[in-house]
Amino acid sequence: MLNARMPTAASVLAAVAAGALLLGCSAHVEVGTSAPKLSADKVADTVAQKLAATTGQPKPHVTCPGDLDGKVGTTMRCTLTGSDGRTLGVTVEVTSVSGNNVNFDIKADDKSSPAPN
Repeated sequence: MLNARMPTAASVLAAVAAGALLLGCSAHVEVGTSAPKLSADKVADTVAQKLAATTGQPKPHVTCPGDLDGKVGTTMRCTLTGSDGRTLGVTVEVTSVSGNNVNFDIKADDKSSPAPN
Protein backbone atom coordinates (compact mmCIF):
# COMPACT_ATOMS: atom_id res chain seq x y z
CA MET A 1 0.00 0.00 0.00
CA LEU A 2 1.29 3.48 -0.82
CA ASN A 3 1.95 5.98 1.92
CA ALA A 4 -0.65 8.77 1.57
CA ARG A 5 1.99 11.38 2.47
CA MET A 6 4.19 10.62 -0.56
CA PRO A 7 4.31 13.41 -3.15
CA THR A 8 1.82 12.77 -5.93
CA ALA A 9 4.32 12.20 -8.75
CA ALA A 10 6.47 10.00 -6.52
CA SER A 11 3.46 7.89 -5.60
CA VAL A 12 2.64 7.47 -9.31
CA LEU A 13 6.21 6.34 -9.91
CA ALA A 14 6.04 3.95 -6.97
CA ALA A 15 2.70 2.52 -8.05
CA VAL A 16 3.80 2.03 -11.64
CA ALA A 17 7.21 0.70 -10.62
CA ALA A 18 5.62 -1.81 -8.23
CA GLY A 19 4.95 -4.11 -11.15
CA ALA A 20 4.96 -4.34 -14.90
CA LEU A 21 2.02 -2.35 -16.21
CA LEU A 22 0.48 -3.51 -19.45
CA LEU A 23 -2.58 -1.71 -20.77
CA GLY A 24 -4.42 -1.65 -24.04
CA CYS A 25 -5.06 1.81 -25.39
CA SER A 26 -6.69 3.22 -28.46
CA ALA A 27 -6.51 6.63 -30.06
CA HIS A 28 -8.29 8.09 -33.07
CA VAL A 29 -6.29 9.38 -36.01
CA GLU A 30 -7.17 10.75 -39.40
CA VAL A 31 -6.01 8.49 -42.18
CA GLY A 32 -4.97 9.95 -45.52
CA THR A 33 -3.12 8.13 -48.24
CA SER A 34 -0.22 7.14 -45.98
CA ALA A 35 -0.08 4.97 -42.86
CA PRO A 36 -1.77 6.57 -39.83
CA LYS A 37 0.35 8.29 -37.21
CA LEU A 38 -0.31 9.52 -33.70
CA SER A 39 1.39 12.74 -32.67
CA ALA A 40 3.90 12.55 -29.82
CA ASP A 41 1.62 14.79 -27.75
CA LYS A 42 -1.40 12.53 -28.34
CA VAL A 43 0.57 9.41 -27.36
CA ALA A 44 1.98 11.11 -24.23
CA ASP A 45 -1.47 12.37 -23.20
CA THR A 46 -3.08 8.95 -23.73
CA VAL A 47 -0.30 7.21 -21.76
CA ALA A 48 -0.63 9.73 -18.91
CA GLN A 49 -4.43 9.31 -18.79
CA LYS A 50 -4.18 5.51 -18.72
CA LEU A 51 -1.49 5.53 -16.02
CA ALA A 52 -3.55 7.92 -13.90
CA ALA A 53 -6.66 5.77 -14.28
CA THR A 54 -4.73 2.61 -13.40
CA THR A 55 -2.93 4.01 -10.36
CA GLY A 56 -5.75 6.23 -9.09
CA GLN A 57 -3.29 9.14 -9.01
CA PRO A 58 -3.29 12.50 -10.82
CA LYS A 59 -2.17 12.50 -14.43
CA PRO A 60 1.66 12.33 -14.54
CA HIS A 61 3.97 14.26 -16.85
CA VAL A 62 4.81 12.03 -19.83
CA THR A 63 6.88 12.92 -22.90
CA CYS A 64 7.41 10.91 -26.08
CA PRO A 65 10.23 11.50 -28.58
CA GLY A 66 8.16 11.67 -31.77
CA ASP A 67 5.09 10.56 -33.65
CA LEU A 68 4.01 6.91 -33.41
CA ASP A 69 3.62 5.14 -36.76
CA GLY A 70 0.37 3.19 -36.98
CA LYS A 71 2.05 -0.06 -37.98
CA VAL A 72 1.69 -3.23 -35.89
CA GLY A 73 4.88 -3.94 -33.96
CA THR A 74 6.11 -0.33 -33.93
CA THR A 75 7.52 0.58 -30.50
CA MET A 76 8.42 3.86 -28.84
CA ARG A 77 10.00 4.73 -25.50
CA CYS A 78 8.32 7.51 -23.56
CA THR A 79 9.37 8.99 -20.23
CA LEU A 80 7.32 9.69 -17.11
CA THR A 81 8.95 12.37 -14.93
CA GLY A 82 8.02 12.80 -11.27
CA SER A 83 7.98 16.11 -9.41
CA ASP A 84 11.20 15.01 -7.69
CA GLY A 85 12.93 14.63 -11.08
CA ARG A 86 13.02 10.82 -11.04
CA THR A 87 12.11 9.25 -14.36
CA LEU A 88 10.44 6.02 -15.40
CA GLY A 89 10.61 4.58 -18.90
CA VAL A 90 7.39 3.53 -20.60
CA THR A 91 7.30 1.36 -23.73
CA VAL A 92 4.44 1.86 -26.18
CA GLU A 93 3.84 -0.87 -28.78
CA VAL A 94 1.28 -0.77 -31.58
CA THR A 95 -0.84 -3.94 -31.38
CA SER A 96 -3.37 -3.30 -34.12
CA VAL A 97 -4.65 -0.70 -36.56
CA SER A 98 -8.31 -0.73 -37.50
CA GLY A 99 -9.63 2.04 -39.72
CA ASN A 100 -8.91 5.29 -37.90
CA ASN A 101 -7.86 3.62 -34.63
CA VAL A 102 -4.31 2.81 -33.62
CA ASN A 103 -4.32 0.43 -30.64
CA PHE A 104 -1.26 0.11 -28.44
CA ASP A 105 -0.07 -1.44 -25.21
CA ILE A 106 1.79 0.42 -22.49
CA LYS A 107 4.43 -1.23 -20.31
CA ALA A 108 6.21 0.73 -17.60
CA ASP A 109 9.71 -0.19 -16.47
CA ASP A 110 10.08 -1.94 -13.13
CA LYS A 111 12.49 0.66 -11.71
CA SER A 112 12.78 4.42 -11.93
CA SER A 113 16.00 6.35 -12.55
CA PRO A 114 17.31 8.98 -10.12
CA ALA A 115 16.96 12.65 -10.88
CA PRO A 116 19.89 14.23 -12.72
CA ASN A 117 22.20 16.28 -10.49
